[in-house]
Amino acid sequence: MSTAQKLQQELENVLSGDAWYGSPVYNIIAQVSFEAAYERPPNHAHSIAEIVLHMLGWTEEVIRRMQGHTAAEPPGGDWPDAGTPDEHKWKTLVNDLKLMNVELIGVIENFPEEKWNTPINDTRNCELGTGVSYEALIRGLIQHHIYHSAQISLLNRIVG
Repeated sequence: MSTAQKLQQELENVLSGDAWYGSPVYNIIAQVSFEAAYERPPNHAHSIAEIVLHMLGWTEEVIRRMQGHTAAEPPGGDWPDAGTPDEHKWKTLVNDLKLMNVELIGVIENFPEEKWNTPINDTRNCELGTGVSYEALIRGLIQHHIYHSAQISLLNRIVG
């Protein structure tokens, strides 16, 4: 099995498959009502909608890095404001996250096998996740998705 196939399978399991740790990302998000998505939790924590926007932005940024762009924060910012509660907007946001991950899977499928272990075009910065190999970049995003899906699950229990 190629590196691309392994990473694609791992990402798909985390998003919608048989994740080892429990419910996959999309199942967790499907349990969130739009009202709960925009509810502001105690202590000024991010709302579920803001977390999904954050996940969407970083997925987009990883795609940009895979395409050779210099690492930066996501084009829309690290923690974009989710705005006012809106059911249509929430459904669109969830669909956008799914579409961005479909795009990422396409990038993974077409990435040259010989480049997976080469460093991305940047120096190491732990906060930005730069200076790692392309394979580590994808694995880091998978971990990022898992981390934030756990937050979403907990927040949904608190505000939902």
